[in-house]
Amino acid sequence: MEESSFLAPSVTLEAAHLEEGMHVADFGSGSGHFTLAAAKLVGHKGVVWAVDIKPDMLTRIKNHALADNLKNVEVIRGDLEQPKGSNLPEGQFDFVIATNILFFLEDKEPLPAEMLRVLKKNGRALVVDWKDSYGGLGPHKDHVVTVGKARDLFEKAGF
Repeated sequence: MEESSFLAPSVTLEAAHLEEGMHVADFGSGSGHFTLAAAKLVGHKGVVWAVDIKPDMLTRIKNHALADNLKNVEVIRGDLEQPKGSNLPEGQFDFVIATNILFFLEDKEPLPAEMLRVLKKNGRALVVDWKDSYGGLGPHKDHVVTVGKARDLFEKAGF
């Protein structure tokens, strides 16, 4: 799968210091751009779990991973608007990714709580979302979550 130059997942994840052997969860994985980039960075000693509500997206990710010979990608259906909605075990992940999902969620509070729940004690999270609607490119302006609102949301959850 060719990487999107719009988001440049591998560049973003390298800047976030993703390392070989890490256990990573990609919340709201969508088509898998960040999942697959993370799988390459964590290598065969690491694992990346793609979590999405849409089974067809998870099938797509798994197929791309197999085509790219990435045997460290797992997929699981999850509803991130529900408590414990990722269906992942507590405290097992070094890193959680949430890209372009905040604007999409009607109930945003369960997302940071779930990210915190699955992270190890010193685990880290990466949140990337739309800053504006850019004249029709991206979410409707009413759905954009400001940096301040996102910070409040995550701090309220314990980050």
